[in-house]
Amino acid sequence: MSEKPSYLGLLNAIAVGELGGEQLFQTWAAATTNDDVRCVLQTVALREGEHARAFAKRIDELGYSVRDRPDGGLKDRVQIACSTTLTDCEKFERLGFATDPGNGPDVFARFFDDTTMDIQTGELMGRYVAEERDTGRRLRACHAALRAAHPVATDQALAGASGSLIERLDRIECTLTMLCETVLGERAAKPQKQAKKAAKK
Repeated sequence: MSEKPSYLGLLNAIAVGELGGEQLFQTWAAATTNDDVRCVLQTVALREGEHARAFAKRIDELGYSVRDRPDGGLKDRVQIACSTTLTDCEKFERLGFATDPGNGPDVFARFFDDTTMDIQTGELMGRYVAEERDTGRRLRACHAALRAAHPVATDQALAGASGSLIERLDRIECTLTMLCETVLGERAAKPQKQAKKAAKK
């Protein structure tokens, strides 16, 4: 291809982003103790890695090479994924994989705005978009299954935490009230004591 493709930047962004995604899901899969969750995460990790390499290959076929664009937020997301204190359900929510886009804009629709995209790249892009949409559905379904499996425990934990907080606030309020009454009582008694001392003199 004689001229630099106008969509080269998009291909590069996908190649770099999917490589980071592979790292994220591999890390999470190694950390989870839930076999069902691990199965989903491993499938997604394989897809992400394959996408990264397929787009890198296509960039090479076009006569260019992938330019690394470090993702400043990847380190934080990987730390969430490998956490041993967060539940898988919490990880889904913190990483943004639990939200259903609903009727919102499809972020992938804009990937086809460039009408100069060649057929081979267009075919690759179509498969990539279809798999990414399916990945989103798989992750949301996995999160929903986790939530459905432990709704009572989650609600009880929240209720317990809320009740405990209210009890602590009540105790603090009572303590403050007693302190205020004690201080005010001492202030009120002080002039009377001084007056008695003056009278004795």
